[in-house]
Amino acid sequence: MTAALALTIFLIAFFFIATEKADKVAVVLIAAGAMAGLKLIPGSEVFFSEHAGIDWNVIFLLLGMMIIVGIIKQTGLFDFLAIWAAKRARGKPYRLMVMLMVITAIASPFLDNVTTIMLVAPVTVVVCDRLAVSARPYLIAEVLASNIGGAATLIGDPPNIIIGSRAGLTFTDFLAHLAPIVVVVFVVFVLGTRVLFRAEFRYHPERVAEVMLLNERRAITDPVMLRRALVVFAAVVVGFCLHGALHFDPAIVALLGAGVMLLVTRTDPQEALREVEWPTLVFFMGLFVMVAGLAHTGVIETLGRWVVDAVGDDYFMAASALLFGSAILGAFFDNIPYVATMAPIVEELAADAPDEQTGRSLWWAFALGADFGGNGTAVAASANVVAIGLAARTGHRISFWQFTRYGIVVTAATTTMAWAYVALRYFVLA
Repeated sequence: MTAALALTIFLIAFFFIATEKADKVAVVLIAAGAMAGLKLIPGSEVFFSEHAGIDWNVIFLLLGMMIIVGIIKQTGLFDFLAIWAAKRARGKPYRLMVMLMVITAIASPFLDNVTTIMLVAPVTVVVCDRLAVSARPYLIAEVLASNIGGAATLIGDPPNIIIGSRAGLTFTDFLAHLAPIVVVVFVVFVLGTRVLFRAEFRYHPERVAEVMLLNERRAITDPVMLRRALVVFAAVVVGFCLHGALHFDPAIVALLGAGVMLLVTRTDPQEALREVEWPTLVFFMGLFVMVAGLAHTGVIETLGRWVVDAVGDDYFMAASALLFGSAILGAFFDNIPYVATMAPIVEELAADAPDEQTGRSLWWAFALGADFGGNGTAVAASANVVAIGLAARTGHRISFWQFTRYGIVVTAATTTMAWAYVALRYFVLA
C-alpha cells in the first residue's frame, strides 16, 4: 500500500514536471512534503540519512561551485573565453559546438560533471549571445557530452563514486575499464551531433565579423582579482582530484574554495550569493526526498530485484539487464539516489558470480547504464538540472521535452554501444 502511494505521488509530480503545467520547484516541494507527511519516509531520514534523504554532498558541492563561478564571472574571464572560442571556431556553428563539447568531455573525468557544466555553461551563453544564436542546442550538447565523459573515471560522475566505494574499485580501475568505451562513444556522439542538431544551427555573418574584430584581452576587467581567483580555483581542482587521498568530500573542497576565494578577492558575500541558483538547489532537495520515498517504501528495490531474479544464473543476461535497466530507471529516478539504492543488490549478485571478472563485469555494466542513462531525461542527472536552471536564468529556457527528445536518442545509442562493449570484453573475448 505504501509503495503504491509513493509511486503515485512520484508519477503525478513527474507528470507536472514533464508537461510543465506547474512550476517544477513548487511541484517537488509539494510531492516531498506529501512523502514526509504521509510517513512514506521518516522525517529524520529526510535530513540525516546518507542514502535515503537529501544528499547534502551534492547540495553543498553545488552551492560552493556556484559561489566560485559567480566570483570568477566578475573578472570578465567568461567573456574572454567566449570571444576566444568564437574566433577560433570562426563563428561556424558545428565547429563551435565540437570545440565546446571537447572541452566539456576532457574536463568531466577530472571534475565532476556538475562542476564542469557550471564552468562551461556561462561561457557558452556569452558566446552564443555574441553570435546572436540560441544557446539551447549548445548547452544540451554539453550536458550530454559531460555525462558521457564523466563515466570514464571514479570522480567524473557522482554514481561512480558510490559504485567505487561499494565495490572497492579504484580510479585506475575505472580508467582501464570504462575510458576505452567512453572515448569511442564520445567520438560517435560528436559525429552524430551534426545530424542531431542540424535544424538548430544558425550562422549570422555580420555578427561573426563583429566578433572577429574584438580583442578578447580587453574583456578582462580585473586582472589582479582574476589571478587570485585562478590560484584558488586551481587548488580546488587539485582538491577534487585528490579528495580520496585527502579524505575530504568534494563538497567540503568546494565550500573551502568558495570561502577562500571570497577572502582573497575581497568580494562582497552578498553579491556572490546573488549568483547562486537557489531554485535549482531547492529543486534538488525536493527531488531527493521524492526518490527517497520510493527507496524507503521499496519501489526501486522491488524493481531491481525483479530484474535480478528474472536473469537467474545467466550472468551475461544479468549484465545486460543491469545496463539497460539502469539506463531506463536512472532516466526517471535521478541516477545518484538510484545507484545508492541498487548498489547493495548488485553487490549481492556480484558476490555470487563464479569468478572476480564476471562479478566486476556486473559493476561495469551497472556504472555504464547509470551514467549514460543520466542523459535520458531533463531530471535524470544533476548536470541536466543545473544546466536547465542556468539556461532559464540567462534567457535561454530549455523545456523538459526539448532536452529529453535529444537525451532519449543519445541514451539509446550510447547504452547499445556500451552493451556491445561489455559483451565483447567480458564474455565473448574473456
